[in-house]
Amino acid sequence: MADQEFKARGHFNGLKTTLLFAVLWAIIMLIWYFTGARTSTLWIYIAIGVGSTFFTYWFSDRLAIASMGAREVSEQEAPELYRIVRELSGKAGKPMPRIYIAPTQSPNAFATGRNERHAAVCCTQGILSLLNERELRGVLGHELMHVYNHDILTSAIASAMATVISYLGYALMWMGGDRDERNSGPLGAIGLVLTMILAPIGASLVQLAISRTREYDADEDGSRLTGDPAALASALYRIESGVAQEPLQKNQRTETVSAMMIASPFSGKDVSRLFSTHPPTADRIARLQQMATEMSGAGIGAAASGEALGSSPFGDASEPYQQK
Repeated sequence: MADQEFKARGHFNGLKTTLLFAVLWAIIMLIWYFTGARTSTLWIYIAIGVGSTFFTYWFSDRLAIASMGAREVSEQEAPELYRIVRELSGKAGKPMPRIYIAPTQSPNAFATGRNERHAAVCCTQGILSLLNERELRGVLGHELMHVYNHDILTSAIASAMATVISYLGYALMWMGGDRDERNSGPLGAIGLVLTMILAPIGASLVQLAISRTREYDADEDGSRLTGDPAALASALYRIESGVAQEPLQKNQRTETVSAMMIASPFSGKDVSRLFSTHPPTADRIARLQQMATEMSGAGIGAAASGEALGSSPFGDASEPYQQK
């Protein structure tokens, strides 16, 4: 019954994944060409591409959870959190994911895992202290949709692609082109330089574009799952304000998991708008407000209920969710 009421739309993620693979291998082969195009080294490049993609995807949940130092919590420790997640996953007709809490006061949340049966949802201590139950429900709906839309596979490939191409670009820089004299003229040198410079930049821009699209899609689908886009809009507003006051410490581990989070965990001074993995919060809120207006006009769900949303421009103050 549940899967008849709600279905994940996927947003052509299978096509996106195929295109990402194609781009990944095209650039890897281009770099291999400029480093000699020798048969003896081809398998090294293939192993790098396949190995890094598989590792990032298969162990995505463990890597992300470990990066945040999160721990799995039982239903006895966080009964309300379990109740919300169980309700939403049941409505979607999906298995109950594992639930983790990260010991940081920076407010954020993310979902990870290679499929619905190996999914994990992680909330920081900060977000549990900041949001009320309705806002937290909106955030969890968003995060669950990342899993149900198979965004984890897409993002894992995009992340692996950016990492592999960046390191291969460094290899080009140190090894230099190794083509024979027929291909070592000015055009060959220009191609080598452009590959070294543009390949990592291009990979990063593709990753950013995919990440931003995923966030918009999860906002929309998560709001369909909860029936309450206004709650997510309010949560995003409060999370952005909370991150500004308590940003996550930026290092290699947290940068790896930051693209999975519902909002950029770093200070706006540290991450430019152009190279942010998340779309502007104001744009996301505007879309959600429009969606709430449409749902309210149709009398759908909590969007038309008029319940308090918290100390934000979207409603009166109410108590934040408190872990029991």
